[in-house]
Order: sequence, then structure tokens, then C-alpha cells
Amino acid sequence: MKPKLREIINNLAKEAVLRSEELLGSGCGQQKKEMAIDYVTEHLPFSGFGKKIVAVLLSWLIDDAIEFSVSYINSLAKEKGEN
Repeated sequence: MKPKLREIINNLAKEAVLRSEELLGSGCGQQKKEMAIDYVTEHLPFSGFGKKIVAVLLSWLIDDAIEFSVSYINSLAKEKGEN
């Protein structure tokens, strides 16, 4: 896989996690994750059917990127004393 695609997915995951947290607040973990997955999938740099295929083939990478982003954002919040 091209490193650029991995980078794109990682950046989209960060945006997705921040947006879902902003919209749904604390709690609602499964809803936020689903929202984040939808966000990443919608914003992949492919058109129509190709986007769906890539999303299915790379679902493991999207999931990992979202989980990493959640952990990273939570660690930043702890450092700032927000949790």
C-alpha cells in the first residue's frame, strides 16, 4: 500500500474522531466509532464504487487508524487535565 494512502487515512481518522467527539460528547463510544468510520469512508480520495471497494479492503486500516486517534486524543486530554 502506498504510504500516502495510509497518511490520508490517518489524517481523516483524526478529523473524524474530533468531529464525532464534538458532535456526540463523552460516552456513546460505539456511535462515535461508527460516525468516524462513515466520515473516513466518505472522504476517501476515490469516486463512487471505487471508494466502497477501498473502504471494504482497508477496513482494518481504517479501524486501526481510528483506534489510534482515539488513544492519542485521550492521552492529550489527560496531559491537559481534561479527564
